[in-house]
Amino acid sequence: MPPKPKFTREQIVEAALEIAADKGIKALTSRSLGAAMGSSARPIFTVFKSMDELCAEVRKAAMKRFDEYTGKAKDYDPVFKMVGLQMVLFASEQPKLFHLLFMSENEEAKSFDDMFEILGDTAVLCIDAIQRDNSLDYENARLMFRHLWIYTYGICVLIASRVCSFTEDEVSAMLSREFIGMLAVIQSGKANSCTIVPEKIKSN
Repeated sequence: MPPKPKFTREQIVEAALEIAADKGIKALTSRSLGAAMGSSARPIFTVFKSMDELCAEVRKAAMKRFDEYTGKAKDYDPVFKMVGLQMVLFASEQPKLFHLLFMSENEEAKSFDDMFEILGDTAVLCIDAIQRDNSLDYENARLMFRHLWIYTYGICVLIASRVCSFTEDEVSAMLSREFIGMLAVIQSGKANSCTIVPEKIKSN
């Protein structure tokens, strides 16, 4: 008869998540986790087959925490802007988890469409709000989401990497300007003809 687990799966994942949030995913080892739980590493492996399996669960838990941040936006107006502000707040308050989710090599994310699927409910919330608040069809709302996500992601990387810091008012103003500019481009019907190719590349 296999030994009864000393800790539940949820307890182990929560402890592992806190290590990843505090020191980064590379600091998460069986030894560091055992120490954090006041135990040896052995009880961990009565629940998980390997550290890789545990790390996969930690990533899911980190995404759930990210969703908790962005999910708060549904109670605000405009929803889409608040999602951006909450995303920046997550990068500021949880930089190690932001790095784990969005700055680590991810074999599953080959295109933005893959990232769109990973974002799940957050992406759906944003696109629904963009369509509703700006009278855009689904394709243009998705285009707006894609553009602003990439822009906001850049701000988050600067913050999570401790390269730059911005006040909430600065971030709010930047997101508003970018949104207004992109909305004007979409409404002009020129969103798909704005690709600029440098002369050097053209000549080649």
